[in-house]
Amino acid sequence: MFVYLFNRFNIHCVKISFHTCSMRILFLLLFFFPVLVLAQVQPTKNIQRQDLLWVRYQNQLTISPKLLLQTEIDNRMFHSPMKQHHLVMRTQGRYMVAEHLQAGLGITYALQYPQDPRSTSDLVVPELRVQHDITLKQKLGKANLNHRYMLEERFIRKVEEQDLLPGYNFNFRFRYRLQVEVPLVKKETEDLGLVVYDEAMLNFGKTIGKNVFDQNRMYAGVKWGVTEALALELGYLYWFQQRSSGVDFYSREIARLSIYHKVTLKRNDK
Repeated sequence: MFVYLFNRFNIHCVKISFHTCSMRILFLLLFFFPVLVLAQVQPTKNIQRQDLLWVRYQNQLTISPKLLLQTEIDNRMFHSPMKQHHLVMRTQGRYMVAEHLQAGLGITYALQYPQDPRSTSDLVVPELRVQHDITLKQKLGKANLNHRYMLEERFIRKVEEQDLLPGYNFNFRFRYRLQVEVPLVKKETEDLGLVVYDEAMLNFGKTIGKNVFDQNRMYAGVKWGVTEALALELGYLYWFQQRSSGVDFYSREIARLSIYHKVTLKRNDK
């Protein structure tokens, strides 16, 4: 069914404008892919539902017109009961290759707490990731469309029952995110916009067996540019994740608050 619809859209692309065609393809990717994923896992019935709250602070330091350093800390907690779930810290350099093309290279340090908020375990599993990405940007009318392609090299500490072991398990993860930003209100000192995205993640490597599909995230939020240097974003994230067993899944509904802070290094003219 999905292939048939996609082919129909391709045929119509010859007859209609690029803008209209791109919007139709965007609709398919954002809404049909998650539906197909969910349809495939329905027979298993092993789906655990959870509610979480994510709070993120991101700092963007502009070093030059083409180079910036981006640092963030993302605190993720279960909502009921209130308990730590994940702490993620990232630092990456980003380079403007061209007007519509940006490349990034960075490192992530994460601490994974128990996946069950009612667990009495105090096991915390550290993880290191090296990430590489490219982001393509394009305009669709008033909207901004971003394609992000990311490859992560993940080093996850080895665990046996409730104990950390020496060494790390290694695997790759590929991530593709399609994001749309639509301006709603634009003023001289502030602005308001809608942010929608869908991100799919795939695992691969020697340690990956039954969970090649890792997860899918769908998000919608409102971003308020308080000033040129400060923005706040509040949104809803649906996170569907397959566990290593291949038959168990997490279905997570998340309220997310993001704080964006931009700083520009001033250059002294001589």
